[in-house]
Amino acid sequence: MKFPRIPPEWPRIISEAAKKGRVLALLEASREEAGRADRYLHWDELRHKGGSGEVTAEELWAGLKMGRVGKAQPISLLNEEGVPFTFFLTQEMFQSLHEIDLSSGGAVSVPVEARTRDTRDRYYVSSLIEEALSSSQLEGAVVTRSEAKEMLRSKRKPRNSHERMVVNNFLTMQMLEGIRDRDLTPELIMEIHRRISEGTLEKPEDEGRLRTQDDGVRLVDEETGEVMYTPPPAEQLPDRLEKLCAFANDHEMTGYLHPAIRSILLHFWLAYEHPFVDGNGRTARALFYWSMLRHGFWLFEFVSISHVLVKAPKKYYRSFLHTETDGNDLNYFLIHQMRTLLAAMEGLHSYIARKKGKVDELRKLLSPGCGLNHRQLALVRHALSNGSAVYTVESHRTSHRIAVQTARTDLEGLRSKGLLVRSKLGNAFRYRPDSEIGKKLKELPEC
Repeated sequence: MKFPRIPPEWPRIISEAAKKGRVLALLEASREEAGRADRYLHWDELRHKGGSGEVTAEELWAGLKMGRVGKAQPISLLNEEGVPFTFFLTQEMFQSLHEIDLSSGGAVSVPVEARTRDTRDRYYVSSLIEEALSSSQLEGAVVTRSEAKEMLRSKRKPRNSHERMVVNNFLTMQMLEGIRDRDLTPELIMEIHRRISEGTLEKPEDEGRLRTQDDGVRLVDEETGEVMYTPPPAEQLPDRLEKLCAFANDHEMTGYLHPAIRSILLHFWLAYEHPFVDGNGRTARALFYWSMLRHGFWLFEFVSISHVLVKAPKKYYRSFLHTETDGNDLNYFLIHQMRTLLAAMEGLHSYIARKKGKVDELRKLLSPGCGLNHRQLALVRHALSNGSAVYTVESHRTSHRIAVQTARTDLEGLRSKGLLVRSKLGNAFRYRPDSEIGKKLKELPEC
């Protein structure tokens, strides 16, 4: 990935424009660009678009920056030169926050399936699997979706470090639900990292350990070999993490800060500090989820942001670089992440609609007398399109977060109807779709 072009010094450009009597034209052109609600351009992008009328690209940039700086408010995250990171809410961000509030905190716009006890656990597990897989893929893990689902649902032991990364992410996401009410501390951050990185690092002693100056941690582009980022000195980490935790626990700022903004900034903050030798991205995304759940945005138990990020990882990483190369302007990262959240929530709505539609189609084929509950219907639907699938009591229990006996009763019920066949491997029973499951489904006597 090419490093973004460093912006020109906008105060110098303003001063030169003032000498030439061009300030009004500059401000007028920049006001028009700033009014564009659909974009927030970095100099690396704006310079290709040229100026506006008689105003040069540099002058347009200077006017934009003067307006942005005038609105910005600082947070306590500082770069190495002691300059604070800043942000302000744009028109797009206000609208995004409104949509996030409607779609993830209350119940009006939330899919009923995510609020219904009978079905929500299935979607919860599916979301955890998706986030665990996608977050791992962002960090280079090579694991297919089918492999991840089979491993996590059956609780098979991971065969390599890539699968181990997925398992760690899955277990960590489950853990977040139980610690949402705890204040964040440096020790808790290290515990989260230890869980995420266990068995995946070259040196096991790096799990849950803050990096030192001897580690020489820096981010290098794999294609070009160019150093993209060098984190703050390791000796500053204890103080820096204390500030991060104060911010995360709502103790650091006066006035109101929207929880989604706080959570996204926490994501950026941890990634910027880069406190560990490896696993910083996964830890940063975990802290985002912890913060959203802490503030009551419970739908994020079901939303996978990494599923969106992994589709365009360079845009994700570039949002970090744009912030760091343009005077610590956090709006680049905030806007990118808000778009990611909205896309992830829309993806959840679409996913639930598709799954519900397929189950509804199956229900139409079966009368209520068939006696299949919602879990059995979901399994039969999956079996109809996955003839080689293998189900166990453990995988069914994990998929629906139910008791062992309930899972066994579900599977044996389907076997008794001739829809599944049972075999034994060691001490455990395995269930497979009957080779004529579709035919037998239509011929069930109860139907």
